Amino acid sequence: MVGNEQGALQTITLGAGCFWCVEAVFVELNGVRSVTSGYMGGHVKNPAYREVCNGTTGHAEVAQLKYDPLVVTLEMILEVFWQTHDPTTLNRQGADVGTQYRSAIFYHDQEQKRVAENLRNELDKSGAFRSPIVTEIVPATDFYAAENYHQDYYALNGEQGYCQMVIRPKLDKFRKVFAERLKPTEGL
Repeated sequence: MVGNEQGALQTITLGAGCFWCVEAVFVELNGVRSVTSGYMGGHVKNPAYREVCNGTTGHAEVAQLKYDPLVVTLEMILEVFWQTHDPTTLNRQGADVGTQYRSAIFYHDQEQKRVAENLRNELDKSGAFRSPIVTEIVPATDFYAAENYHQDYYALNGEQGYCQMVIRPKLDKFRKVFAERLKPTEGL
């Protein structure tokens, strides 16, 4: 399938713990055209990584996705989102603890809100998780791209300890569960 014109791309912003993990997964999802690590949901303008990490800015570490809805639907993106982190733990993912690691969907229009809320409700009713989903579904606010050294982090630092111990297992699970949704290997 040939992709949309640039103007037809959609944007969704997701928080699911460390943005390095989120970026590493979604950069491989077919139909996702770009993934930018950054910060959203806080009260400080132009926050820096160290400020966000200390938890005083109110921002979540997020990945902002631009995707082609003719190739990948929002439902597919959110299915990957919910299966590649624990949406039942409040303000934490594994050893990463703090409001900056919260599970969040920052929607960019009312249709995204509707889809996200419906899917969250269906997952809760189905008993897919042992505990209720705590993912917040809130309007997108100002997005601040993270510093350059955070972009493409796994691709550039894959041998680093955190990448091997935390990101690699998530990426391996994603590649196994969603093999049919991966981008073609050319260009990766």
